[in-house]
Amino acid sequence: MAKATLPKPVDEMTYEAAFAELQEIVTTLEGEPASLDKAMSLFERAQSLVKRCAQLLEEAELQVKRLSGSELVDLEED
Repeated sequence: MAKATLPKPVDEMTYEAAFAELQEIVTTLEGEPASLDKAMSLFERAQSLVKRCAQLLEEAELQVKRLSGSELVDLEED
């Protein structure tokens, strides 16, 4: 019997890896009928991935601010 691979810990993931896995989870939840337990497990994982992506984006924004020496200007669409 093959061993199931454990998912990579969210706090060790890059933005790109976390976002890609999040997209996979959304596709799975939208497409496949799943048991409630599986759906809840995927939803919990997705929440962790969203938090990780937000954290990494915030860190990147702070680094850009530090490097530019000024506040970032919000880009707004008219």
